[in-house]
Amino acid sequence: MLLWGVLLVTAGGLIFVSTLFELPPNDEKLAVSSLFFELRAIFHDVRVEIYMLLLIWSPKPIVTRQSETYYRSHKSYDKPLPLTRLQDPATVDLSVVIPAYNETERLPIMLEQTISHLTSINEQRKKHNSKNNKSSKAKLSSPSSRPRTFEVLIVDDGSTDGTSDASLALARSKYPDFDIKVVNMELNQGKGAAVRHGMLHSGGQQLLMVDADGASRFQDLERLWEGMDEITGGDDAGEGVVVGSRAHMVKTEAVVKRSFIRNMLMRCLHTLLLIVGVGHIRDTQCGFKLFSRPAARKMFPYQHLPSWMFDVELLLLAKAQNIPVREVDVQWHEVGGSKLNVVKASLGMLRDLGVIRGNMLLGRWGVGKEGGKEKVE
Repeated sequence: MLLWGVLLVTAGGLIFVSTLFELPPNDEKLAVSSLFFELRAIFHDVRVEIYMLLLIWSPKPIVTRQSETYYRSHKSYDKPLPLTRLQDPATVDLSVVIPAYNETERLPIMLEQTISHLTSINEQRKKHNSKNNKSSKAKLSSPSSRPRTFEVLIVDDGSTDGTSDASLALARSKYPDFDIKVVNMELNQGKGAAVRHGMLHSGGQQLLMVDADGASRFQDLERLWEGMDEITGGDDAGEGVVVGSRAHMVKTEAVVKRSFIRNMLMRCLHTLLLIVGVGHIRDTQCGFKLFSRPAARKMFPYQHLPSWMFDVELLLLAKAQNIPVREVDVQWHEVGGSKLNVVKASLGMLRDLGVIRGNMLLGRWGVGKEGGKEKVE
């Protein structure tokens, strides 16, 4: 937009300067005609340069290697088993997808919060059903009251610190009764690629994306679940996305104490999101989102971006297909150990926003445009 503004101002200046010279009528027509063709040539060159930049900056298709379609668990440590495909019927109520890159320190805390909450909720439901068993057997089969079945899928995005082995050891020693799966990506492709892979290979009727740092309070899953039920009416065939939001925390201590640069960049990002087309979502970047299986099937196959701004691409895909999106307030706190360089990441985000918008406007990305490919070995 800034570039177009500069060009328009330049063009206006040229026209104004030309009026300062007293040219004969024929010379005046010739000058205006020459200026028109010169400006058209400039605009054409600019469009070509922008398109070339778009091609250079656009990521290559996300590659899924055959080994990445298998998982290990504490029960199948030496013999990897095939993952469920998103297009297959659901096998559990909930899949918790955790993208992880060098997370041996933070993942154990996050995993403890996850398992603790899910088991606590199931215990509460069992007790509730037990009390009501004599009066109403129908409640036992109600999805809102029966214990949830779940799986945890840790997608190791090419870690170099032994994240996969540490996760499997933790599952074996501390959580032997739970379905914790670990997938190894052969190469580090980015958080977006790891989330996409996990979603495309999950068995949940509902699919939760959650960061490995444990910054979002996992108990707020219940708020996301309620929001999903309001969208779909509890129908497994319903489409919906529920986005965890930290927007309500803007004036809280957790945000106020963040650096001036970080808060300024956050405001600039919100302004750009308005231009891109997702300004109706106050917090696009919170790593706590819930997708219904039917919605995920219509979104993740068409995700191209492997890096941080993949959330925006997903929300644009939902908007293009009229998939309902609801924003729900969640609690969040800063967690140390982040590998994010704020300034470098912000420049990358700015580039990625331009890449997303440009490719979608040109029809290179969007609904029906596959964002990845499988590599047969």
